[in-house]
Amino acid sequence: MAKEIERKFLLASDAWRHQIERSERMVQGYLNDQGPVSVRARIAGSRAWLNIKSRTLGISRDEFEYEIPLTDAERMLDHLTTGPVIDKTRHFVTYGEHLWEIDEFHGENDGLVVAEVELESVDQPFHRPDWLGDEVSDDARYYNVSLVKNPYSQW
Repeated sequence: MAKEIERKFLLASDAWRHQIERSERMVQGYLNDQGPVSVRARIAGSRAWLNIKSRTLGISRDEFEYEIPLTDAERMLDHLTTGPVIDKTRHFVTYGEHLWEIDEFHGENDGLVVAEVELESVDQPFHRPDWLGDEVSDDARYYNVSLVKNPYSQW
């Protein structure tokens, strides 16, 4: 079984921007909106994935991800999603021993920027960058699956 252990934070400043190693535009949509799991299709560049994630609140969740043909993902996003797609740019920043993924949202979620770090255990220590703000790992509003139904622009 695959486990995702991820902590999510708001940003306290834009100081991270000069540390960006690369960026990638992503679109993703959810194929279900009920039950114990979320199922999404994601496109990043010329690659695509199907992702199945438990809907538990917190930093540790079951997650399964499979690469799929780009044309399949495009079809899913065009015809099978339960709501609008999430559009974001993911920036990659290494700080200390960890790779941070900083998602800058567009469209209905424009203005929201969230940093995530994946860990190997729930109690694994990590160096906290100065540009990191409040932790929102336990706030479901910041989960992508929630942003489809309740976009940041409506908060």
